[in-house]
Amino acid sequence: LGRIFHFRAAYLQSWLVDPEVPRLWRMEKKRAGSGVLGDLGAHVIDLARYLVGEIGSVSADAETFIKQRPLPDNPDVMGRVTVDDAASALLRFECGARGVMEVTRFATGRDNANRFEINGDKGSLAFDLEDMNRLHFYDNTSRPARLRGFSNILVTQATHPYLKNWWPPGHVIGWEHTFTHQLYDMLEAIATDGDVQPDFRSGAQTQAVLEAVLESVASRRWAKVAKIR
Repeated sequence: LGRIFHFRAAYLQSWLVDPEVPRLWRMEKKRAGSGVLGDLGAHVIDLARYLVGEIGSVSADAETFIKQRPLPDNPDVMGRVTVDDAASALLRFECGARGVMEVTRFATGRDNANRFEINGDKGSLAFDLEDMNRLHFYDNTSRPARLRGFSNILVTQATHPYLKNWWPPGHVIGWEHTFTHQLYDMLEAIATDGDVQPDFRSGAQTQAVLEAVLESVASRRWAKVAKIR
Protein backbone atom coordinates (compact mmCIF):
# COMPACT_ATOMS: atom_id res chain seq x y z
CA LEU A 1 0.00 0.00 0.00
CA GLY A 2 3.02 2.28 0.13
CA ARG A 3 2.91 5.24 2.48
CA ILE A 4 -0.15 4.91 4.74
CA PHE A 5 -2.38 7.96 5.09
CA HIS A 6 -5.56 6.71 6.76
CA PHE A 7 -6.94 3.94 8.96
CA ARG A 8 -10.66 3.98 9.71
CA ALA A 9 -12.60 1.35 11.58
CA ALA A 10 -16.00 0.78 13.13
CA TYR A 11 -17.07 -2.00 15.48
CA LEU A 12 -20.85 -1.83 15.82
CA GLN A 13 -23.22 -3.85 18.00
CA SER A 14 -26.78 -3.18 19.16
CA TRP A 15 -27.48 -5.41 22.17
CA LEU A 16 -27.94 -2.51 24.61
CA VAL A 17 -30.48 -0.48 22.63
CA ASP A 18 -33.28 -1.97 24.75
CA PRO A 19 -33.40 -0.06 28.09
CA GLU A 20 -34.75 -3.20 29.79
CA VAL A 21 -31.47 -5.09 29.31
CA PRO A 22 -30.22 -5.63 32.91
CA ARG A 23 -27.25 -3.77 34.40
CA LEU A 24 -24.75 -6.60 33.95
CA TRP A 25 -21.14 -6.64 35.20
CA ARG A 26 -20.01 -5.21 31.87
CA MET A 27 -21.77 -1.98 32.80
CA GLU A 28 -19.96 -1.46 36.11
CA LYS A 29 -16.65 0.39 35.94
CA LYS A 30 -15.29 -1.20 39.12
CA ARG A 31 -15.72 -4.66 37.57
CA ALA A 32 -15.26 -4.08 33.83
CA GLY A 33 -12.86 -1.10 33.85
CA SER A 34 -14.62 0.47 30.88
CA GLY A 35 -17.56 -0.25 28.64
CA VAL A 36 -17.57 -0.57 24.87
CA LEU A 37 -13.99 0.74 24.78
CA GLY A 38 -12.61 -2.28 26.59
CA ASP A 39 -15.07 -4.67 24.99
CA LEU A 40 -14.90 -3.67 21.30
CA GLY A 41 -12.36 -0.86 21.20
CA ALA A 42 -9.56 -3.18 22.32
CA HIS A 43 -10.03 -5.26 19.16
CA VAL A 44 -9.95 -2.19 16.91
CA ILE A 45 -6.82 -0.77 18.56
CA ASP A 46 -5.02 -4.13 18.47
CA LEU A 47 -5.82 -4.47 14.77
CA ALA A 48 -4.79 -0.88 14.02
CA ARG A 49 -1.44 -1.37 15.73
CA TYR A 50 -0.84 -4.65 13.90
CA LEU A 51 -1.68 -3.28 10.46
CA VAL A 52 -0.45 0.33 10.62
CA GLY A 53 1.88 0.71 13.62
CA GLU A 54 1.99 2.25 17.07
CA ILE A 55 -0.37 5.06 18.05
CA GLY A 56 1.21 8.16 19.56
CA SER A 57 -1.78 10.23 20.68
CA VAL A 58 -5.58 10.27 20.65
CA SER A 59 -8.51 12.64 20.89
CA ALA A 60 -11.75 11.01 21.96
CA ASP A 61 -15.38 11.33 22.98
CA ALA A 62 -17.68 8.87 24.75
CA GLU A 63 -21.28 8.73 25.91
CA THR A 64 -23.52 6.64 28.16
CA PHE A 65 -26.95 6.82 26.57
CA ILE A 66 -28.92 4.85 29.16
CA LYS A 67 -27.60 5.76 32.58
CA GLN A 68 -29.72 3.42 34.69
CA ARG A 69 -30.83 -0.15 34.11
CA PRO A 70 -32.74 -2.82 36.07
CA LEU A 71 -30.59 -4.92 38.38
CA PRO A 72 -30.37 -8.53 37.14
CA ASP A 73 -31.36 -10.04 40.51
CA ASN A 74 -34.04 -7.42 41.28
CA PRO A 75 -35.60 -5.89 38.13
CA ASP A 76 -37.70 -3.48 40.21
CA VAL A 77 -34.56 -1.69 41.36
CA MET A 78 -32.49 0.46 39.00
CA GLY A 79 -28.69 0.44 39.02
CA ARG A 80 -26.38 3.12 37.67
CA VAL A 81 -24.42 2.41 34.47
CA THR A 82 -20.88 3.67 35.07
CA VAL A 83 -19.19 2.86 31.75
CA ASP A 84 -19.34 4.10 28.16
CA ASP A 85 -22.01 2.88 25.72
CA ALA A 86 -20.37 4.43 22.67
CA ALA A 87 -17.02 6.03 21.89
CA SER A 88 -15.15 7.56 18.97
CA ALA A 89 -11.53 8.62 18.65
CA LEU A 90 -9.09 10.33 16.33
CA LEU A 91 -5.76 8.49 16.19
CA ARG A 92 -2.32 9.84 15.34
CA PHE A 93 0.03 7.02 14.36
CA GLU A 94 3.77 7.33 14.88
CA CYS A 95 4.28 6.68 11.15
CA GLY A 96 2.33 9.84 10.35
CA ALA A 97 -0.95 8.20 9.36
CA ARG A 98 -4.25 9.40 10.78
CA GLY A 99 -7.03 7.16 12.06
CA VAL A 100 -10.69 7.22 13.02
CA MET A 101 -12.32 4.69 15.34
CA GLU A 102 -15.98 4.27 16.28
CA VAL A 103 -17.28 1.64 18.70
CA THR A 104 -20.81 1.31 20.02
CA ARG A 105 -23.38 -1.05 21.47
CA PHE A 106 -26.20 1.17 20.14
CA ALA A 107 -25.97 0.69 16.36
CA THR A 108 -29.51 -0.53 15.84
CA GLY A 109 -29.60 -3.47 13.43
CA ARG A 110 -25.88 -4.29 13.73
CA ASP A 111 -25.10 -7.49 15.61
CA ASN A 112 -21.34 -7.68 15.07
CA ALA A 113 -20.24 -5.30 12.31
CA ASN A 114 -16.45 -5.01 12.46
CA ARG A 115 -14.95 -3.17 9.48
CA PHE A 116 -11.77 -1.36 8.55
CA GLU A 117 -10.22 0.43 5.59
CA ILE A 118 -6.61 1.48 5.02
CA ASN A 119 -5.57 4.04 2.40
CA GLY A 120 -2.01 4.42 1.08
CA ASP A 121 -0.46 6.16 -1.87
CA LYS A 122 -0.10 2.85 -3.77
CA GLY A 123 -3.44 1.31 -2.88
CA SER A 124 -6.16 0.61 -0.35
CA LEU A 125 -7.54 -2.35 1.61
CA ALA A 126 -11.03 -2.85 3.05
CA PHE A 127 -12.38 -5.71 5.17
CA ASP A 128 -15.70 -6.58 6.79
CA LEU A 129 -15.81 -9.34 9.41
CA GLU A 130 -19.38 -10.20 8.39
CA ASP A 131 -17.93 -11.18 5.00
CA MET A 132 -14.70 -12.56 6.40
CA ASN A 133 -13.54 -14.62 3.41
CA ARG A 134 -13.25 -11.54 1.18
CA LEU A 135 -10.64 -8.80 1.01
CA HIS A 136 -11.23 -5.67 -1.06
CA PHE A 137 -8.04 -4.30 -2.65
CA TYR A 138 -7.46 -1.23 -4.80
CA ASP A 139 -4.24 -1.14 -6.85
CA ASN A 140 -3.13 2.42 -7.57
CA THR A 141 0.09 1.47 -9.36
CA SER A 142 -0.44 -0.66 -12.45
CA ARG A 143 -3.98 -0.64 -13.77
CA PRO A 144 -5.02 1.85 -16.46
CA ALA A 145 -7.59 4.39 -15.34
CA ARG A 146 -10.41 2.72 -17.30
CA LEU A 147 -9.94 -0.53 -15.35
CA ARG A 148 -9.44 0.87 -11.87
CA GLY A 149 -11.67 -0.18 -9.01
CA PHE A 150 -11.62 -2.34 -5.92
CA SER A 151 -10.85 -6.02 -6.56
CA ASN A 152 -12.95 -8.53 -4.67
CA ILE A 153 -10.47 -11.20 -3.53
CA LEU A 154 -11.88 -14.49 -2.24
CA VAL A 155 -9.24 -15.45 0.32
CA THR A 156 -9.57 -19.24 0.16
CA GLN A 157 -6.48 -20.27 -1.79
CA ALA A 158 -3.97 -22.54 -0.05
CA THR A 159 -1.32 -19.84 -0.48
CA HIS A 160 -3.14 -17.59 2.01
CA PRO A 161 -2.20 -17.96 5.70
CA TYR A 162 -3.78 -20.99 7.42
CA LEU A 163 -5.92 -22.00 4.43
CA LYS A 164 -3.73 -24.90 3.29
CA ASN A 165 -5.04 -27.00 6.19
CA TRP A 166 -8.71 -26.46 5.43
CA TRP A 167 -11.02 -26.96 2.44
CA PRO A 168 -10.48 -26.83 -1.33
CA PRO A 169 -10.25 -23.31 -2.84
CA GLY A 170 -13.56 -21.49 -2.84
CA HIS A 171 -14.83 -23.34 0.25
CA VAL A 172 -15.12 -20.66 2.91
CA ILE A 173 -14.10 -20.85 6.55
CA GLY A 174 -16.12 -19.41 9.45
CA TRP A 175 -15.81 -17.47 12.69
CA GLU A 176 -15.00 -20.59 14.69
CA HIS A 177 -11.92 -21.33 12.57
CA THR A 178 -10.21 -18.17 13.81
CA PHE A 179 -10.00 -19.70 17.29
CA THR A 180 -8.42 -22.83 15.82
CA HIS A 181 -5.81 -20.63 14.12
CA GLN A 182 -5.13 -18.82 17.40
CA LEU A 183 -4.59 -22.13 19.20
CA TYR A 184 -2.38 -23.37 16.36
CA ASP A 185 -0.12 -20.32 16.66
CA MET A 186 0.24 -20.81 20.41
CA LEU A 187 1.02 -24.55 20.18
CA GLU A 188 3.45 -23.98 17.32
CA ALA A 189 5.29 -21.34 19.37
CA ILE A 190 5.53 -23.73 22.32
CA ALA A 191 6.77 -26.58 20.12
CA THR A 192 9.45 -24.47 18.40
CA ASP A 193 10.32 -22.26 21.38
CA GLY A 194 9.24 -19.31 19.26
CA ASP A 195 7.28 -16.13 19.80
CA VAL A 196 3.56 -15.66 19.36
CA GLN A 197 1.69 -12.43 18.77
CA PRO A 198 -0.01 -10.71 20.40
CA ASP A 199 2.02 -11.23 23.59
CA PHE A 200 1.57 -9.65 27.02
CA ARG A 201 3.55 -6.53 26.08
CA SER A 202 1.37 -6.00 23.03
CA GLY A 203 -1.74 -6.41 25.16
CA ALA A 204 -0.41 -3.87 27.64
CA GLN A 205 0.32 -1.42 24.80
CA THR A 206 -3.24 -1.74 23.52
CA GLN A 207 -4.43 -1.06 27.06
CA ALA A 208 -2.22 2.04 27.18
CA VAL A 209 -4.01 3.37 24.09
CA LEU A 210 -7.39 2.75 25.73
CA GLU A 211 -6.20 4.53 28.88
CA ALA A 212 -5.23 7.52 26.73
CA VAL A 213 -8.68 7.46 25.13
CA LEU A 214 -10.32 7.61 28.57
CA GLU A 215 -7.94 10.40 29.59
CA SER A 216 -8.89 12.37 26.48
CA VAL A 217 -12.61 11.86 27.13
CA ALA A 218 -12.17 13.24 30.66
CA SER A 219 -9.91 16.18 29.74
CA ARG A 220 -11.48 17.05 26.37
CA ARG A 221 -7.94 17.32 25.00
CA TRP A 222 -5.47 15.27 22.99
CA ALA A 223 -3.79 12.63 25.17
CA LYS A 224 -0.38 11.07 24.66
CA VAL A 225 -0.15 7.28 24.67
CA ALA A 226 2.28 5.82 27.20
CA LYS A 227 5.02 3.60 25.78
CA ILE A 228 5.21 0.07 27.22
CA ARG A 229 8.80 -1.21 27.31
